[in-house]
Amino acid sequence: MKKSLFTLTLLLSTILLLAACGTKEEESVGSASDQDTFTVGLEAGYAPFNWTQMDDKNGGVKIDGNAEYAGGYDVEIAKKIAEGLGKELVVVKTEWDGLVPALTSGKIDAIIAGMSPTAERKKTIDFSENYYTSNFVMVVKKGGTFENATSIQDFKGAKITGQLNTSHYGVIDQIEGVKKQPASDNFPAMRVALESGMIDGYVSERPEGISASSANDKFVMIEFTEGFVADEEETAVAVGLKKESDLTDKINKILAGISEEERQEIMDNAILNQPAAE
Repeated sequence: MKKSLFTLTLLLSTILLLAACGTKEEESVGSASDQDTFTVGLEAGYAPFNWTQMDDKNGGVKIDGNAEYAGGYDVEIAKKIAEGLGKELVVVKTEWDGLVPALTSGKIDAIIAGMSPTAERKKTIDFSENYYTSNFVMVVKKGGTFENATSIQDFKGAKITGQLNTSHYGVIDQIEGVKKQPASDNFPAMRVALESGMIDGYVSERPEGISASSANDKFVMIEFTEGFVADEEETAVAVGLKKESDLTDKINKILAGISEEERQEIMDNAILNQPAAE
């Protein structure tokens, strides 16, 4: 009887121990809780802010769980933040619409993806201080009807789009008589649509416009004398963080140590180093 009781007790203890271990493993899956790493999410398809490449050329960082690498302005800023935090940078490639859910669920520590700190997004997540500010432009085909446009109103009747769930797409409504097209999931898709003639142009920010026209000599960037009306929060980019994150103040201090001259130099190099095609 004593032997049977001992065996039963041992069996129950083993079951409880295994159950506890299983729970611990499950809690760690899909989280960015490693204190030695700084896990950043980006789409790796928005040059010169971020892109995908096949090697570590020009400082590319290996994408987690992927044979590819990420490069660009956002990646260089992420490196500086990770260094300032004393952590190893981990880059996770995520579709644009999946970035905020990945952050709020704890799969990533931050979003560094050319994301603007809009009032709508601030309802769900917090942001650092801005790490870049730009302005809206239009990317069109060289030699086309709209190459010499100077005002957004010159695009009356044009087929124009922008990226889904961005202020780029929202400001299209400021063009009278525009043929607003369905929003696109990403910038590579818009570049393909523009080259094929499916659209007449897409709204972007100046760095991406320079990037697009540099990567494809069939494109030209239009900077307006009478352009889009937008708040600074719509043209600035900042680091997305979880509500009340203890990283916010630390990241702001690191960003404050990067001068405007250095930021522009990083952007100039990103434009220069971008892949010829995404």
